[in-house]
Amino acid sequence: MRTGRSIVTMAEGEQRRKIPLVPENLLKKRKAYQALKATQAKQALLEKKQRKGKEFKFKRLEWFLHDAWRQQRDKVRLRRLEVKPHGLEVPDEHSLAFVVRIQRINGVSLTVQRTIARLRLKKIFSGVFFNVTPKTIKTLRVVEPYVTWGFPNLKSVRELILKRGQAKVKNKIIPLTDNTVIEEHLGKFGVICLEDLIHEIAFPGKNFQVISGFLCPFQLSVARHATKNRVGFLKEVGSPGYRGERINQLIRQLN
Repeated sequence: MRTGRSIVTMAEGEQRRKIPLVPENLLKKRKAYQALKATQAKQALLEKKQRKGKEFKFKRLEWFLHDAWRQQRDKVRLRRLEVKPHGLEVPDEHSLAFVVRIQRINGVSLTVQRTIARLRLKKIFSGVFFNVTPKTIKTLRVVEPYVTWGFPNLKSVRELILKRGQAKVKNKIIPLTDNTVIEEHLGKFGVICLEDLIHEIAFPGKNFQVISGFLCPFQLSVARHATKNRVGFLKEVGSPGYRGERINQLIRQLN
């Protein structure tokens, strides 16, 4: 009996609890705010549908002068390379190199832009592996003021592929976490797992172009203070151009 009475008492206590009331003016403000946000969302969606092409951006006169100066500088530099080429000799002990774009290419010459696109370095602080040949050395001389490159070791290759390795499959970029994807696309070249992929990149063979093309460009990370102190960050990264085996330090810094 006592148990039944206690249950009844608890039920009555729950029923007597007061529900917190909200003032009517606050409810009206909430309703009006929700209606306003819904109207703004509809308006933004309507403007997005009506807007065609890229938005107009204001560009200061100083930037036109800066772009013209960069184009003229590239034109003179490329002409000097044709008249008196002084490219680096291809080293015998190194056959693999890693190139990273560390400068912006806004306003540069069309030749430099096409070369950057051919190297698949469309984004700043992106990097790719390539085989060292006289032809690739000549290509790097064209974009030398905007990229840095050197010879990575096996440790750097392994860390890059394991941490930032991605592939484009059916217009989708997927991380290299499944060996079945590698075997499906590179199995005919004898590459069936991630370790085989790392070995083929670190020690280039006859199938290096196909295997490196299977990998997406490596998008390296940038320090948080880079946007606020760009000049200081570029000093930490170093100057563009050839840096030999010191590229491994940059890979560890940005990986």
